[in-house]
Amino acid sequence: MRILGIDPGLGTTGYGLIDGGSFKVIEAGVIRTKSGIPVQERIKKIFDEISGIIEEHHPGVLVLEKIYSHYKHPATAILMGHARAMACLVCGKFDIKLINYPSTRIKKVITGNGHASKAQVQRMVRELLKLKRSPEPVDVSDALAMAITYCFVERSPMGSH
Repeated sequence: MRILGIDPGLGTTGYGLIDGGSFKVIEAGVIRTKSGIPVQERIKKIFDEISGIIEEHHPGVLVLEKIYSHYKHPATAILMGHARAMACLVCGKFDIKLINYPSTRIKKVITGNGHASKAQVQRMVRELLKLKRSPEPVDVSDALAMAITYCFVERSPMGSH
């Protein structure tokens, strides 16, 4: 089965598609939108590009990180919420299973430490997927980490959703 991880952001959305059986990267990258254009156009661009990836590669699961919001930065959570809503909508449109993991679970599965740094996650993603170099930018490695987490959790006898 193919697993699509998405690290949603209004300015930069990272994505990573892997084959869960072979543990190989099928496609990974970022979708960028400019801050000067209306929010609905930015969300539509992300939606259209993710839809294109899904139409081409037919993943069975889409994995997101659960939103964590600090009371001092509510605007960040609101902007992330726009991009997350797009990911939920695309799952509905294509009838794809949606899975959400807290960032601490993703980090724990990938590195063994629920409070690992982004650099540690990047390094382990590179090793686990046997890549020549770490995925760049971190939005891509985070998206791949989400897809890898699903593979490990799904295979684990303890890994219920």
